[in-house]
Amino acid sequence: MDELDARLLTTMRAHPRIGLTELARLLGVARGTVQARVEKLTARGVIVDFGPTISTADAGYPIMAFISLQIAQGRLTESVEALRAVPQILEVHGTSGQYDLLCRVVARSTDHLQEVIARVLASPAVQRTDTTIALSTQVPYRVEPLLLSRD
Repeated sequence: MDELDARLLTTMRAHPRIGLTELARLLGVARGTVQARVEKLTARGVIVDFGPTISTADAGYPIMAFISLQIAQGRLTESVEALRAVPQILEVHGTSGQYDLLCRVVARSTDHLQEVIARVLASPAVQRTDTTIALSTQVPYRVEPLLLSRD
């Protein structure tokens, strides 16, 4: 990825509804160049989607939490399938250390969060959980500094 790709991606993130012509004008390159770059970055999997970023809090789920899970030996696939069935689970990451999986979840209230945790624990593949409620977001998801960094 070169400097133009980085500028292209950061501009697209800053202006998510921008068209290719306007993007080309802002970057000072031909529209065909922008289109080719976007297609290349999409094909490589760098650009994953073009959908809107959703505020789960404003969509009715103001509680965000992280649930760490210990999984029974050999039952990872089973546990992941059970987690996929819980709509309040936004992400699941495999981790190293004391826990096997880390889930980012949202809930309507702390009572609702307790219901979500109970649903997670209902899977026989899940041996233990540890939950941390996020009180605030200090640094939201971002990639721009990474893209513009030369480290």
